[in-house]
Amino acid sequence: MAIWKAVDGAPAERLSGPSVVTIGVFDGVHRGHQSVLAAVRQKADEMGATAVAITFDPHPVAVLAPQKAPKRLTTIERRVELLRGHGAGEVRVLAFSAEMSAWTPEEFIQRVVVDQVGCRHLIVGENFRFGKRAAGSVDTLREAGARDGFGVEGWTLVGDGKAFSSTRARAAIAAGDMTAAAAVLGRPHELSGTVVPGDRRGRQLGYPTANMPVDESFAVPPDGVYAAHLVRADGTRLPAAVSVGTNPTFEGVSGRRVESYVLDRDDLDLYGEAVRVEFVERLRPMVAFASVDALTAQMDEDVAATRRVLDAGH
Repeated sequence: MAIWKAVDGAPAERLSGPSVVTIGVFDGVHRGHQSVLAAVRQKADEMGATAVAITFDPHPVAVLAPQKAPKRLTTIERRVELLRGHGAGEVRVLAFSAEMSAWTPEEFIQRVVVDQVGCRHLIVGENFRFGKRAAGSVDTLREAGARDGFGVEGWTLVGDGKAFSSTRARAAIAAGDMTAAAAVLGRPHELSGTVVPGDRRGRQLGYPTANMPVDESFAVPPDGVYAAHLVRADGTRLPAAVSVGTNPTFEGVSGRRVESYVLDRDDLDLYGEAVRVEFVERLRPMVAFASVDALTAQMDEDVAATRRVLDAGH
């Protein structure tokens, strides 16, 4: 079916053999999602089946009510990587569309759960809704499972007093509280992108930066300076002081940027490289300085603060 695709857009074949399945958007693959994936992995091992995660791209809200679309926590490629890393043996990306939103719950179950993955057991969040006007629920799935031969569990997402959720992670990021965001996600919040040439002011000041344009459809932390890690395409993690914003000390800077100074390195050539920035802690807000000397003195302090935060084991 054309609705099934791999990350590169190629149609996916029907899964052969039994499977234990979970379905959801899974944006951020936070600790609540991770608890579901662990349950799926355990059940699949018990049954000798494949652990399958089915996710949607784009986000259903982005299709049905674009003005209300939530900020994305990860790219779809990173989401697939995280789903696999937390136990899914197979990840299938369902290309959500207005046409699909009109499927009845029964049609969704038949097309997705039964026909495509040979589901023998299904585990979803207890509040999972699906089908036209979100009419389908866990009870709907249980009725279908009794008929079609698969078990169903509605999973209570774990929490630390309140449930982990993508909404909670976005709120923490919007507030600049990277520690709270990491507590929900189970890892630092991150942004991905390709390094582009900048204005080279950082190099002139002794702090060359890797510049990444900001995509405002993602959950971008507030303007400011952060202790972080820059992760290269080969997985190398480098300590970095990161500026998010427009650099108000200088005129003529257009658009927000993520500018990463890798500590103690001036020999890196990262232009054109896909990188990931992992935000550990917000150090200060973005401010305009009266002089370049004042800015440089503050950058010295920012680097020292970054070193203290990262050396503390973050």
